[in-house]
Amino acid sequence: MATSNFAAGAYAAVQGMANGRPAPKVQSTGETGGDFMQLLGNALDNVGDAGRRADGQAFSAAAGKANVVDVVTAVAESETALQTMVAVRDRMISAYEEIMRMQI
Repeated sequence: MATSNFAAGAYAAVQGMANGRPAPKVQSTGETGGDFMQLLGNALDNVGDAGRRADGQAFSAAAGKANVVDVVTAVAESETALQTMVAVRDRMISAYEEIMRMQI
């Protein structure tokens, strides 16, 4: 199951680069924590945007103005973005729990 989620995330990343979107930038660890919060905020915004695009495509298809392939693509992109955010959330919670178990 984890392999298929990883493959879906990799596929979505490749599709994003093929569509002219820039590749994600890797930031150095020497920067402040605000950059990480901004990165997470941007990721959440992207998930929301993908959901809105999927909704818009679904409404257009219901009105007979959109191709079904476009709707399926938008919904799959939205699902992949959401699954990625859930995986990141789970990893963050796991890291927090591990840090809390550490002895000082």
